[in-house]
Amino acid sequence: MSTPKQNLGIPENNKVIISLDGGGMRGVLTLQLLKKLEEVADAPCHQWCDMVAGTSTGGIIAGLILKRKSAAEIENLYMQLVSQVFTKRNFLSDRFLNPPKFDKKNYRHLLKQIVGDVTLEQACKDQRALDLLITSKDMTAGEETFFTCFGKGSNFIGTYKDVLLRAVMETTMSAPTYFLPFERFIDGGTTTFNNPAGAAVLEALCYSGKDSYKADKLTVFSFGTGTSLRFIKPEDTRDPKGIDVKFWLNYVMDETGKDASEMQTDMLRSKLMPNLDFRRYQISLDDISLKKIPDKDITHIYHTQATTLRQLTNDELSAIDMADVSKFGLMKVIGESMAEYICPPAENNVVLGERKGNWFKNDLVVPNTTHDQLVTAFGDISRIAKQLSSVSWVDAQPTA
Repeated sequence: MSTPKQNLGIPENNKVIISLDGGGMRGVLTLQLLKKLEEVADAPCHQWCDMVAGTSTGGIIAGLILKRKSAAEIENLYMQLVSQVFTKRNFLSDRFLNPPKFDKKNYRHLLKQIVGDVTLEQACKDQRALDLLITSKDMTAGEETFFTCFGKGSNFIGTYKDVLLRAVMETTMSAPTYFLPFERFIDGGTTTFNNPAGAAVLEALCYSGKDSYKADKLTVFSFGTGTSLRFIKPEDTRDPKGIDVKFWLNYVMDETGKDASEMQTDMLRSKLMPNLDFRRYQISLDDISLKKIPDKDITHIYHTQATTLRQLTNDELSAIDMADVSKFGLMKVIGESMAEYICPPAENNVVLGERKGNWFKNDLVVPNTTHDQLVTAFGDISRIAKQLSSVSWVDAQPTA
């Protein structure tokens, strides 16, 4: 484990958590980052990390890491799984009028072929031991469920350590309106832990891993799947474009998950745990962020008037739905470009200690801030403060 840690600038005595967000087919972006991470480390993640955590599509990737697959191997399997999972239930199926839109039967069949009938414990202790956390939502109990399995010496603990790994990998991706619930369970992305980094650190430090994980000796790699920003002018909020029910359902599902994800990130960056080594890699899908990463030709993978990434419009980017597998190629190219931003090809032959790029050695933030380098933020503090301080403006706002 010493070589990967040296290559990634991880203190020798630190334990390592890899946390993977949800996001449907956009998980292919995450896989481009994981492939580059393993290239820099010079070893597959399962050989040097101590714990994997995932939600929804991130839970699928986490389960495949647990099966000791490399990122390149996972990408091949993932393309099969995700293309199979978005199989339309029938001609009339629709998220809003006749849900669920998709049938999981092909996904379940393929997952059984790939993962088999191993339990969490069997998967965790295979070869080199790994700890696991995958999130889901229990509708009957009305609470998040953490499916965990942690090694304790020669033993493994976890309330659900004897359940099938493939069952857990189905619970975490059963997104409402897209898929039928898995009995009482729905997608972990419906909870506050679509970004499971906070859950992973909580479980490692305070619960299952509290005797072996320490905040000051912990490195957390947290990978997003790209976040879609909805650009809504203040005057348009009263009458958004399109069908209101569809707009608000999509908005609430997307934005509440994004807000919760940002809260996990803010908490882990806040120095609440002063010596925690937290490294987050995320991008917002908008024209400002895409202009920061290397431009790439997209004429061969995406039907649009744009010929390169930087020519894509915000309307096109905000319309990338997690179930739209026609955007697979586009998301892969964005992930590849993001990987080049993190690890500049021009520095490939530069000595590790002299590289100026990120190279997965640090949190991807704007220097001297806690703001993501590749996530666009919009706000107008002075305007908001002026308006909300005005009695006449407040009283003039419509009530219905």
